[in-house]
Amino acid sequence: MHSAISSCEERMKKTIANFKEAYAALRTGRASPALFDKIRVDYYGEKTPLSQMANISTPEARLIVIQPWDKTLISEIEKAIRTSELSLNPSNDGKVIRIAIPPLTEERRKDLVKQAKSQAEQSRVAIRNIRRDGNDELKKFLKDKELTEDEESKNSEELQKLTDSYIKQIETILEEKEAEIMEV
Repeated sequence: MHSAISSCEERMKKTIANFKEAYAALRTGRASPALFDKIRVDYYGEKTPLSQMANISTPEARLIVIQPWDKTLISEIEKAIRTSELSLNPSNDGKVIRIAIPPLTEERRKDLVKQAKSQAEQSRVAIRNIRRDGNDELKKFLKDKELTEDEESKNSEELQKLTDSYIKQIETILEEKEAEIMEV
């Protein structure tokens, strides 16, 4: 396998990883600690990830419990959750924060599916752009006589197979996310 293809594959892997990360933060009707991955809490003037200052668990399908290691931060954590785009309403008993995840309305689920499809399309475009860059690089190697036409053709086919497999991964992840979002 040519180095151009190896570098393309690395970039495609990163695209899939970013795609999965974006989906983890997409709220479904199910409780998930991943919802809070992007939440930062003001901790003595520093914006600190919530996961670094509390234990986040899901004892039930629609309940999240956040247990801060420092109880004095409960109000700061609640404020960060309230001001986030998650539209969640936390409550606390002085020791832990509880968040009931309300079931999604039909309209909200459809919006989320639209968002999911849009993110999938952005990832597909990114994968295709990586393929184009790889093919351009292979053509340059051919022009510079570092590859024969047969080698360039074989590498180009290899790159297409790689592209197809990553696009298929995106489709599979999208289908799973859609099913999760539409689940009542």
